[in-house]
Amino acid sequence: MRTADDRRERLAKFIDLAKVYRGWSRVEISRALGRDAGKLLPESGNPKLDLVVSLADALDWSVGDVVDGVWTADVEPELGGDYASLDASARIAHGEGQYRKMLSIANQMNRIATSPCERALACNRMVGAYDGLGQYIKSVPCLQSALAERGIPSGLRLMLTVNLANAHYLLWNLVESRSAAHEVLELLESTTLIERRDRVCHAFAHYVRGNSFRRMISVENDLSRAHAQRARDELSQALNEYEDLADTFADERYAAIANTCRGGLLEVQAVLGEITPSDALERLTVALDRVVDVAAHPTGDWLESWGWWCIFGCNMALRHFQEDAISMRMAIFTNKAMEIADRLENWSLRECVFQMDLRRHDRLINEPWVLDDEEVRILAGTMGRFPNFRAAGWRILNEARFVDAEGGARWLGA
Repeated sequence: MRTADDRRERLAKFIDLAKVYRGWSRVEISRALGRDAGKLLPESGNPKLDLVVSLADALDWSVGDVVDGVWTADVEPELGGDYASLDASARIAHGEGQYRKMLSIANQMNRIATSPCERALACNRMVGAYDGLGQYIKSVPCLQSALAERGIPSGLRLMLTVNLANAHYLLWNLVESRSAAHEVLELLESTTLIERRDRVCHAFAHYVRGNSFRRMISVENDLSRAHAQRARDELSQALNEYEDLADTFADERYAAIANTCRGGLLEVQAVLGEITPSDALERLTVALDRVVDVAAHPTGDWLESWGWWCIFGCNMALRHFQEDAISMRMAIFTNKAMEIADRLENWSLRECVFQMDLRRHDRLINEPWVLDDEEVRILAGTMGRFPNFRAAGWRILNEARFVDAEGGARWLGA
């Protein structure tokens, strides 16, 4: 973060930039910003919100971009080491779940990068950190910047593109996620999949495209069967490829992703009538016996996979059962999914749980919202990370009754 003097200097530059951009005089810029011509800059270096909003409007920038430009320091404290050693440290931090540390390392990698390839790889490391922090909205521009680099190796470009597809999928940008995944599969179409990286990218692209079509079942009801058929084909292919990867490389991470595909296929097959919803829901419920005690279960891809099985179960309960059966069938899934999400700090799972609960409340008119402080904290974090969820989040906050740590009801603003 900048010092007060630095913020004041940067704010002056923004005002000068707005004057030039609009062709305004000092009087005109003062009028546009709602300030006296002699007092455009606050002595504290901390502009009020109305000044930031007016300045963003004058520049045709977003408010967030102006805030970032005024407050964020250009240079963070530098970390020691050359590019290769920093890259190794970033991978270690990722493996240990130290995502903020990983982000700092990746930023330093980007500062000392000397080639398009190094800059693109640094961006990919940043995305790994953003993914761990649930900040998928920051992943998209980061990956787009990396893909704009010229002359990077085709393998790295594939990895960046499939990660972009996944970031869009997690943000519910389903047109973009399918398009980026299609790009990866098209690029690999004429390739003999021998290299591990190519095989992983190919499997992941089918996984993302399949789950994007699975989500489209709920988004476009009139095309639900067509989306379900595409989802079945894509997820079946991803399942086969991840099982092969797990066998070839003896890697449980691939086996866990295959398991997620298997659960998603149950949801899709129920839509297509290939399995009854009751049978599919029973298989999902029985499978969750493996994670009765979430706190005792190892963290990692397998636990996340069972979290997604809970979401698949919620989708099926909402889609195929009448109101009097929904709460009973959903309770085990939503509670277990949030337990797993909290254990993993997985914001995508949290967003899905809130979406499921909102859909359930829409179906069950007389069931009130009740939130405690921890649930409000998580809801606020989810709203910040998922722009498409914010309207739903405000609905929940406006309709909910809040309970404090002692169990007393209160108003959120108290």
